[in-house]
Amino acid sequence: MLRRFLPTGNRPVFVMPGFLADDASTAPLRRTLDSLGHVTYGWDLGRNLGPTPDILDGIVERLDDLHHAHGEIDIIGWSLGGIFGRELARVAPHTIRQVITLGSPFQIATPTDSNASAAYRSLSHLHAPGLEMRVPAYVREPLAVPATSIYTRSDGVVQWHHCLNHDEEHTENVEVYGSHCGLGFNLAALIVVADRLAQPADSWRPFRVRRALRGLFPTAPTYRVPAA
Repeated sequence: MLRRFLPTGNRPVFVMPGFLADDASTAPLRRTLDSLGHVTYGWDLGRNLGPTPDILDGIVERLDDLHHAHGEIDIIGWSLGGIFGRELARVAPHTIRQVITLGSPFQIATPTDSNASAAYRSLSHLHAPGLEMRVPAYVREPLAVPATSIYTRSDGVVQWHHCLNHDEEHTENVEVYGSHCGLGFNLAALIVVADRLAQPADSWRPFRVRRALRGLFPTAPTYRVPAA
């Protein structure tokens, strides 16, 4: 029955997993989006160990290949994968239509300011030094592409307020119930993702939840925070 609330589309979608996860974690989400008519791609880089040189080079090469094949790409990133997606949108906005993040703490003060900090620190010797992505998004230039952040106050891994877009044009924050590790399987999150992907290519409007689905969302879906 809820399938009728998932609009179809035909977008090429690049999906990136969270920290310590791999493409298997995003497979259910990608299968659902494929069934709606989209063409989804994992990142094919194994486990997300953080910003290693191989991963940073790999996501750029992957985006370049997808852009060459399809033109503008939509990006979905879960947690750290969403931070990577936003960085790709900074360096190559002409290749990306929009970025949708799931529990991504892009306003975080340091990469270790979360409940995954111990694991992140244990792998820091593998990470590329001097990354600009370590600077919180609120002190940087706004993204040049639309950005939707899906977050939950009961996240359990990252602090929810680190996942909020500030009040910029073509940005929004949509709160859902659930946990950080469940966002890729979350029905409300899937409704938001499908709605965003189904938008016409030449227009963007904030997400509006249907009356029949309001019980799935804790707060007004277009909640934003003032710019710092």
